[in-house]
Amino acid sequence: MVVEAVKALSAAEITELCLRHTLYDWSAQAGLKPLAVASAKGVHFQTADGKRFIDFNSQLMCVNAGHGDQRIIDAIKRQADQLPYISPFMATEVRARLGRKLAELLPGDIDKVLFTLAGNDANENAIKIARTVTGRSKILARYRSYHGSTGTAIQATGDPRRWPNEHAVGVVHVLDPYHGIQRGTDTAQVALDLLEETIRLEGPGTIAAFIIEPVTGTNGILIPPDGYLQGVREICDRHGILLICDEVMTGFGRTGRWFAVDHWDVVPDLITLAKGLTSSYVPLGAVGMRPQVAAYFDDKVFYGGLTYNSHPLGCAAALGAIQAYEEDDMVGNSRRMGEVLANHHRRLQERHPCVGAVRSIGLFGAIELVRDRKTLEPMAPFNGTSPEMKAIAQALLDAGMHTFVRWNTIMTNPPLCITEAELDEGFEILDGALEIGDRVVTK
Repeated sequence: MVVEAVKALSAAEITELCLRHTLYDWSAQAGLKPLAVASAKGVHFQTADGKRFIDFNSQLMCVNAGHGDQRIIDAIKRQADQLPYISPFMATEVRARLGRKLAELLPGDIDKVLFTLAGNDANENAIKIARTVTGRSKILARYRSYHGSTGTAIQATGDPRRWPNEHAVGVVHVLDPYHGIQRGTDTAQVALDLLEETIRLEGPGTIAAFIIEPVTGTNGILIPPDGYLQGVREICDRHGILLICDEVMTGFGRTGRWFAVDHWDVVPDLITLAKGLTSSYVPLGAVGMRPQVAAYFDDKVFYGGLTYNSHPLGCAAALGAIQAYEEDDMVGNSRRMGEVLANHHRRLQERHPCVGAVRSIGLFGAIELVRDRKTLEPMAPFNGTSPEMKAIAQALLDAGMHTFVRWNTIMTNPPLCITEAELDEGFEILDGALEIGDRVVTK
């Protein structure tokens, strides 16, 4: 039998076929120009036409171990050879090992997980569990948040992605401890007082859970003031409200600790995971729960299920990712390189009048651009863009950097394996692109 060689597609053919036959999310399709990516290694990826990019956002803040880590790839290959799929009603060794490992790593006494396919359905299931266990219907969430794109998760999302998808499902939004660059950061107590008032006005006995990102992600890397998370924990305990911490983005070393809540020694009732769980080599999410939550289902049915719950390839990828994090001390590297990143942030703020604020914790960072250093007018409006932000985004791409540019913010969230020299490479590109912003700043 003669096997005919398959001709490789060109970069232009790949892009054209993807646009013709597949739908890209969060986008009007006309005018899209996605990069045709062929390979990736470490903190870099390469397009099909040979251009090399430094990945300064770990794709969607998710490739924590970096690209092409052989330990994760080999774990997936071994599992594929042995058992690529089996019903979630079965028990497998890879599921057993991952469950035990997560029980070791997760905060406090969290020792049982429900595996899902992604962060979105992890949040959906966490909310479902909270409502079932408490017998209450309402969910509290914050305005500057993102929890997913489906059903209740998009309702819990506070940012404008909620608006086109909104309908009444019993979600009540509250203000964050951070209200914006122009208004500054409120104290923890102000936000806690507002939370307490909202609970009183809604009726404590009607609220099942409060879902929060311990450090807000796509809405600007908003780090809570000390005392805030501890105060939230106390308020939830006092009113019998379950605390759900969405660590889909912050988990697995992103902030310099295994989980962001570890910075404040807070143990949530439920914790949601994905992204860094497998370094996104294979889709997998999880809901971790404390014993008092899990015990509810000892003699009551959990009315939920997923065909891909505990998918063997996902579990294997997660074990491979955790192995990589531990062997290379990537959580420690996130903390150490986070200090280097913070220094780069400060230098950019000193050099560039358009840099109004910088924030970071570990390798989780953002640069906020302004038109006026005195008024702190954003370089782009809330839920919008501007010619300057578009030009800066294009300049970064032209110089070989991939990152997330949203509204007036540029993200700095590289893989946790990054070196000091690679951070220097990335910030040199940022330094050049920010000159575009400087030209429009009111002196």
